[in-house]
Amino acid sequence: MSQFSSSTSLEQSDNIPARLPWLALLALAMTGFICIFTETIPAGLLPHLAEGLNISKGMAGQLVTSYAVGSIVAAIPFAMFTGRFRRRPLLLAIIVGFLIFNSVTALSSSYALTLIARFFAGVSAGAAWGMIAGYARRMVPDTLRGRALAVAMVGTPVALTFGVPVGTLLGDLIGWRLVFGLMSLLTLGLIAWVVWKVPDYPGQPAGQSMTVGQVFVLPGIRPILMVVLTWMLAHNILYTYIAPFLEPLGLTGRVDLVLLVFGIVALLSIWIVGLLIDRHLRLLVLISLLGFLLVSTALWIGATSAPFVYVAVAFWGLTFGGAATLLQTALAEASGEEGVDIVMPINTTVWNLAIAGGGIVGGTLLEFVGVQSFPGVLVILLLIALIIAWSAKKHGFPRKK
Repeated sequence: MSQFSSSTSLEQSDNIPARLPWLALLALAMTGFICIFTETIPAGLLPHLAEGLNISKGMAGQLVTSYAVGSIVAAIPFAMFTGRFRRRPLLLAIIVGFLIFNSVTALSSSYALTLIARFFAGVSAGAAWGMIAGYARRMVPDTLRGRALAVAMVGTPVALTFGVPVGTLLGDLIGWRLVFGLMSLLTLGLIAWVVWKVPDYPGQPAGQSMTVGQVFVLPGIRPILMVVLTWMLAHNILYTYIAPFLEPLGLTGRVDLVLLVFGIVALLSIWIVGLLIDRHLRLLVLISLLGFLLVSTALWIGATSAPFVYVAVAFWGLTFGGAATLLQTALAEASGEEGVDIVMPINTTVWNLAIAGGGIVGGTLLEFVGVQSFPGVLVILLLIALIIAWSAKKHGFPRKK
């Protein structure tokens, strides 16, 4: 992950445009899109993957877990040990990793090989998240860094919003193997895009960033990370196993439509959060957690008719769409300028722990208890997250003065 001194910025000032380099930043956004799309697409393709690899749906869910574990393993070590590498060759190597391992997934008929490919695709993602933010910030002057980061990260909510629903629809139409093949084609295009438009920069000078330990003990960081863990764990238990969750409700053939409802409303949530986050970050976090908690409670007590499920999914999307923006902004404010580029790989690690945990916990519940147990577990996790967020009044999610 890159953290650069003001002197470095001044040395490069003649080469930094006074306006946003849109095509370069959108190439970084596309990298983020491929990271998230590759990570989450098995959630929408779960029945197809299970049938194609001759495994249970619970085992298919571990393809999400394996990817997340790869990201967990890679994010922080990558940030620590590749800081001095030149940026563009490093980014291209990461993108080539996606090309290779998505192609292996598309062609593999072995569950073990697919798990390995998913793990190393996750390693590529962990590496990418360790440098995207710092890369985007280097492209612009200080006054445009916030906007540049927002553009570079836009691929994440777009993938979360439309990636899985579209991928699920394509899976139904052309099969899961061709979906992964299409991702490889997108990656080929991205390689050309990066070579064409993304500038190269030298690596990070020694001694310019805080250590992981220094950032982790900053006031507010640990409460935010605990909210990330519990909130995302609850989300991913339901999101990863949405297909089997819908099966008893007679909505097996409507997974794509359910996820599309989720995605469209989540996109609305992103827009709302973008308008209000600077003034009402704490309030938005609390409302989002409370809303998801109420939806989970309603599902727990048995409100599971098909019309209600669509309404519940819409509210779920409304509470989740802006989550990444809210939590990353809280972490950036708590870590300060000197720590922001280290806190993001830490966030990536915790986020992916939650994704991996969602695959493991959800798969275990699915195999041994059944999908009816999901809402109760979600209620417990969301109560914990809400209590932590509410308590972090001074640091983490502070009240505006």
